[in-house]
Amino acid sequence: MMENKEELARIITAESGKPLKEAQGEIVYSASFLEWFAEEARRIYGDVIPASAKDRRVLVLKQPVGVAAIITPWNFPSAMITRKVGAALAAGCTVVVKPAEDTPLSALALGELANQAGIPAGVYNVVPCSRQQAATVGEVLCTDPLVSKISFTGSTATGKILLKHAAGTVKRVSMELGGHAPFIVFDSANVDRAVAGALASKYRNSGQTCVCTNRFLVQKGIHDEFVEKLAKAIEKELHVGNGFDAKTTQGPLINEKAVEKVEKHIKDAVCQGASIVTGGKRHSLGKNFFEPTLLTNVTTKMLCTQEETFGPLAPVIRFDTEAEAVAIANAANVGLAGYFYSQDPAQIWRVAEQLEVGMVGVNEGIISSVECPFGGVKESGLGREGSKYGIDEYLEIKYVCLGGL
Repeated sequence: MMENKEELARIITAESGKPLKEAQGEIVYSASFLEWFAEEARRIYGDVIPASAKDRRVLVLKQPVGVAAIITPWNFPSAMITRKVGAALAAGCTVVVKPAEDTPLSALALGELANQAGIPAGVYNVVPCSRQQAATVGEVLCTDPLVSKISFTGSTATGKILLKHAAGTVKRVSMELGGHAPFIVFDSANVDRAVAGALASKYRNSGQTCVCTNRFLVQKGIHDEFVEKLAKAIEKELHVGNGFDAKTTQGPLINEKAVEKVEKHIKDAVCQGASIVTGGKRHSLGKNFFEPTLLTNVTTKMLCTQEETFGPLAPVIRFDTEAEAVAIANAANVGLAGYFYSQDPAQIWRVAEQLEVGMVGVNEGIISSVECPFGGVKESGLGREGSKYGIDEYLEIKYVCLGGL
């Protein structure tokens, strides 16, 4: 992968519009999962348990679950494959990858590289399909008795459908589903650092990641300063354009439907009293390009604070107390990632423990790392990916009792 980094990155940009620099970063991130799980393969330890009877020995073995169906999204068309496939192959499983219908070429390119690397035929398989056939293919993968494991990254709504399909044959499942990440800025925060973190967390990949901030909660004492500095940073540092242009930081959204959702959220918020600080409309470059947008005077009754936008929209809610911010953050039925900025050590511990999410960034806007467990709570999913825990999703534990010794 690293030898072909430039070509793989260009495929991502061509498929999804992701800025080339971000696509290059994704390939490095993607390859790191293969390296990580290649190293973890040698640490699939079993166990020996002291037996209660003298003539017995008790062993615990870890064995591959079997064929794993890997269903991946379009927003990280390479990294979401290797994060799953790396763990599955290291555990000894074969895989069938169904890439997103918007971005099949990255999966096929990885298949070609797998062949070149000497992966045996039939170990890494790719089943691309049209949008019209996606639901049918997903159902087949979830119901076929030859498939033992389902790993899916995508929306909560689709995840629930796949869970129902998988229940018929009681398959092992991993689900990395939708998020609705809060980003809390307390009065004690370093505002400049919070603005930098906000810019990275919100507008990476034009706001199209499951861990992107979806709701900004800013305490009243620094609210105006934060909004002013964030608006200036957006206008100065973000550049909408063709993903192959070196200056571009914001590419197009994936399709017309995605743009329409952003417009719907902005229209709903403005109708209920929100103010557009910057952005707010489609960009002049074309129908799928949208201006990075910042809203103030936002309330929890607005759509943009109730559901995931998945676009370059930053709504800011003003709050008074820590308890109020935590309550707003935890009101969602999903809990993937959450972020907050504070320089109060006691507050940092309180809020980190109280946020109902699987991952917390404290004074940090980018938290994904190969060494760390990725996953959520509530309706954001089941299981963890990456880290030393990720390989367990593809292993069965077998107890062996040796008697008559």
